[in-house]
Amino acid sequence: MTTLLVDDSGEDFGRQLTSLPGWRAFVDASLGEPMTALTKAEYDALEAEARDPYDDDRLDHHARLQVVATSTVRNTVTCGRRLIILNRGAVSARRGLIVSGPANTGKTIALTQLGLAHELQDRRRHPGRDDRIPVIYITVPPAATPRMIAAEFARFLGLPVLRSSNITDLTEAVVGVCTKAGTGLILVDEIHNISLTTRHGADASDTLKYFSERIPATFTYAGIDIEDGSLLSGTRGDQIAARFTSMATHSFPYNAEWKALVAQMEANLVLHRHQANTLTRLDRFLHTRTNGMIGTLSHQIRGAAVDAILSRTEKITKAALLAVDLDIASSRKQRKRPAAAR
Repeated sequence: MTTLLVDDSGEDFGRQLTSLPGWRAFVDASLGEPMTALTKAEYDALEAEARDPYDDDRLDHHARLQVVATSTVRNTVTCGRRLIILNRGAVSARRGLIVSGPANTGKTIALTQLGLAHELQDRRRHPGRDDRIPVIYITVPPAATPRMIAAEFARFLGLPVLRSSNITDLTEAVVGVCTKAGTGLILVDEIHNISLTTRHGADASDTLKYFSERIPATFTYAGIDIEDGSLLSGTRGDQIAARFTSMATHSFPYNAEWKALVAQMEANLVLHRHQANTLTRLDRFLHTRTNGMIGTLSHQIRGAAVDAILSRTEKITKAALLAVDLDIASSRKQRKRPAAAR
């Protein structure tokens, strides 16, 4: 399973996963045809006015995040779909899933791939039903209050969020739409922004619990190191822990799966002078450089591909990979590592 995760940064509201149009665009992109690559001879024969648009398409192709079905993604989708089915007959105390791990280990990818799988399944079961909203995806704002949580739900659904709208108004509107639209899965990202040690955080957690009791859907959370944080502490935390299954994300060891990840990403390249298996021969170097972090690996390879197109070299080498700046966390680890191990 290889799909595209649309970048949700920038000001284009229609591309944000936290809006219904953006989410639907993400799902539709996964169903699109892969980019058709020209041969080197065909590319060299292009006139300048035809080459520039083709290069722009290739830049867009590499700018998108190529999602590879890692073991973490597969396990999250399997566990999530199991819970969705089991929750169909539940009238209360529905079970949920928490995807937890260090930063840059693919939590959001796993979360959105579960959402994608459920959305596609719902479309197959209910063909032509544009009125259905099988999945909601929101992110928890920093220092979230109950009203802010409710507003995130409302904004995804395109409901008006007015200054005069109180939390009861927003909650009832959201519950009404979700119930009518057949919402079966709710994805809540950045859940670590809720701290049960604060009054607002505790109230925000209660708000999510209230939504889970009112909306007949499976709730899935994702956040940084949840099991070591405050979300599962105290009485409220015990309630969450009793109802949620945990799925851990982590850095990848240097093994067969890591090698397969590098090979799949290399296969997705659209470069006209790149020698096959160059990156697979560098898979140990890439593991050392990225510390086995899937997010850093993706950035390294996609960044080098963009540079290869802009510089017209049309290939990725070890030097080209070294030219792509590491994120701060990876750079710190590089500085701490002995020179012989780099």
